[in-house]
Amino acid sequence: MSKIVSLISFTETEQKRIQDIAPHYTITTGKAKELDPSVLRDAEILVGWPKSKPDELLHPDSKLKWVQTWSAGVDYLPQETFEERNILLTNTSGIHAIPISEMILGMMLSLSRNLKRAAVNQANGTWDASEDNMSELHGKTMVIVGVGEIGKATAKLAEAFGMNVIGVRRSGKEVEHVSKMVSMESFEEVLTDGDYVVNILPLTDDTRHLFNEQAFAAMKKEACFINVGRGATVDTSALLKALQEKQIASAALDVFEEEPLPSDHPLWSMDNVLITPHIAGSTPYYKERAFEIFIENLKAYVKNETLPRNLVDYSRSY
Repeated sequence: MSKIVSLISFTETEQKRIQDIAPHYTITTGKAKELDPSVLRDAEILVGWPKSKPDELLHPDSKLKWVQTWSAGVDYLPQETFEERNILLTNTSGIHAIPISEMILGMMLSLSRNLKRAAVNQANGTWDASEDNMSELHGKTMVIVGVGEIGKATAKLAEAFGMNVIGVRRSGKEVEHVSKMVSMESFEEVLTDGDYVVNILPLTDDTRHLFNEQAFAAMKKEACFINVGRGATVDTSALLKALQEKQIASAALDVFEEEPLPSDHPLWSMDNVLITPHIAGSTPYYKERAFEIFIENLKAYVKNETLPRNLVDYSRSY
């Protein structure tokens, strides 16, 4: 029998749903380091991707045909090898739309309404009614760079707050709740319009360090830069310089080139920077949403049909 190996634990109910769809497959779950190497080599379908023993899955005798990751980002995977071996790759893109869009709005409100300063003052028992740097989201312009499912959800929330939304995506195709959409060729042109510039880009050869000195120089001095995409799409030194030299006003950062962010990094001590530890996509509903993507793809896979959800295009790396 063909084998499904999952590095994600499934409940009995979930395993039954898998078995009902794919009765000719056996299901094995467990951590990669605890599984016998032969189990990994015999896997036709893999759910997740291991930090340990990845070589077993790429062994010459490996039977691997499809990897369903448990993450949206796939930049850490050996995509060239997958493509050479005709291994399908699907991710969990889209399930982060609700938590990350809510996080983006939370970051914006924290900075515009001085909630970060209020939290520090509360911890110190300080009554500070200063209105310095207090602002509103209403009437401001948000530039979303990388308008996928997260960007669409964010645009909808921003519109509800009375904001104007400009979107940047590879195709330039229009999206609901985005008043103006441009292609990546116009990336720097629209940065000049953003009161809030939100980066939701995946990491590819084209997007690495896309946010560099030139990009930050193009932004308004009053702009807030928000990164919930991939850390390496931003040149951290350039961002730090832009903040220190007041080329931009503030930043809210959930992802970094180096994680964890070193405790002595200057970003930690900046009053105009809000830092969260790569938790923007965290939600108690992550597993059930990811599982439904896998189930939908599995139904197509056993029928030898094109996988309908989140099939990675190796030419784009996402």
